[in-house]
Amino acid sequence: MEFSSRARQRHTRLAGDRRDPYPHSLQFYQEPPTESISLAEFESFAVDRLRLLKVVENLGVSHVRSSDSYKTKLEAEFRRLKFPYRALAEDDYDARRKDHISHFILRLAYCQSEELRRWFLQQEMDLFRYRFNELTEGLRQKFLEHVNLQFEAISEDLKNELANELFTSTPGFTMTKVKEQMFYKVGLSDAVDLFRARRVFIKDGFAFVPLKDIDAIVLNNYRQKLSKALALTARSLPSIQSDERLQPLLNHLSHSYIGPDYSAQKTTGKISLEHIDALSVKSFPLCMRQLHRALRDNHHLRHGGRMQYGLFLKGIGLTLEQALEFWKKEFIRGKVDADKFDKGYAYSIRHSYGKEGRRTDYTPYSCMKIIMSNPPSQGDYHGCPFRHSEPELLKQKLQSYKIPPSGIAQILDLVKGMHYQLACQKYFELTHDLDDIGFSLNHPNQYFAESQKLLTGGRELKKEPSHLGNSQQKSNSQESMTSTSTPSSSNTTADAELEGLEAYFTED
Repeated sequence: MEFSSRARQRHTRLAGDRRDPYPHSLQFYQEPPTESISLAEFESFAVDRLRLLKVVENLGVSHVRSSDSYKTKLEAEFRRLKFPYRALAEDDYDARRKDHISHFILRLAYCQSEELRRWFLQQEMDLFRYRFNELTEGLRQKFLEHVNLQFEAISEDLKNELANELFTSTPGFTMTKVKEQMFYKVGLSDAVDLFRARRVFIKDGFAFVPLKDIDAIVLNNYRQKLSKALALTARSLPSIQSDERLQPLLNHLSHSYIGPDYSAQKTTGKISLEHIDALSVKSFPLCMRQLHRALRDNHHLRHGGRMQYGLFLKGIGLTLEQALEFWKKEFIRGKVDADKFDKGYAYSIRHSYGKEGRRTDYTPYSCMKIIMSNPPSQGDYHGCPFRHSEPELLKQKLQSYKIPPSGIAQILDLVKGMHYQLACQKYFELTHDLDDIGFSLNHPNQYFAESQKLLTGGRELKKEPSHLGNSQQKSNSQESMTSTSTPSSSNTTADAELEGLEAYFTED
């Protein structure tokens, strides 16, 4: 795959030519793309596929994968992001091209660690399963031939002839189900797991596999190929990392948050310091509730906690003056006197509000940033409790917050499956008495905003009368960020500048 800084030139293609690179809407992604694309298109394709995989992850936990609601919601996302959701006609070329290129971009981004590889593999598998099952009988057969899987659908006459054998050899099937279900003639080597489990009819060296099991065979084949490809891609990372254009983009993709940045706050100045304790119980995500409790108990947080919690409080509406008052009151209750706070800690707070140093107006941390960077060490309280806490300690914390045993079990199951954001969604549902959260949770400040909407009936907070000054103005670079912000070069700059901010928080 080649990249250029100019926009990709569109070439006129004959109708027959447009399908040549992508004869099917579904593929195993065995051949990498070789065309030139712009960096803007590189970013756009990657972010759209990442959005799609996030939806796949969320729906896979909250819905039964074969249910109508799962299929309906996933198809709507395919349409919205312009990915091939069914086997369409010749005008499907652009969607297939986007599908192909975006898979390989995310493969580069998500091959960088074992945890990233596992996540990417699982979501791509779920995505493939849905798309394979949506193919018609004829297109499914063409796809199997295209990927050199010689699975031949048996005729109705042969199925009727073998009906009794298929019925007795296929667990869970009634005779009616046998007549309704399509069966495939599969080489015994491809169906060895079914044969060992005695779940398939064997004749003349072939297994007669029902459609419900054929997708498992195809998926296993795809899993093996993709797992091997991810390992091989990881080996080639040194050559990719030398490209100063691509490496920042790939790093951002694997740690990216693709929603609002919660920096331009309509709520600035609407939060009273007297309400923070109550809000921490009702509307803070578990990570921020943990930080708030630790601050109240110890009258101090180390730099990782101050950064994570301080920017969150800024995002929910604390002005600079309120932040200075809040932190100072708490710290001087501990071992920090007022003079030491004013000379050291106050500077870092003003810095985070864009009033010192490079005047960068820093944004609150997203869930992905909290999960994937700066893990807490002993004595720290920052990070994601679902990601960084021992299961038994997490269980005890949830019990202390009156989460019912059944809810705790659900959360721990999600944590075990490394679905940390979904575990947080379940925590939101349990603490707000909801059956379905109705949205994907990706940011602590999103958690707070959605909680407040529920608790106030959708009403906006009234602005607190205050003499502490007007809301803080954003820098020009941050004003350009929108709710559809992508991990672009502006984000790269912000992260680089964040290193400067961290230096001011290093005093414990």
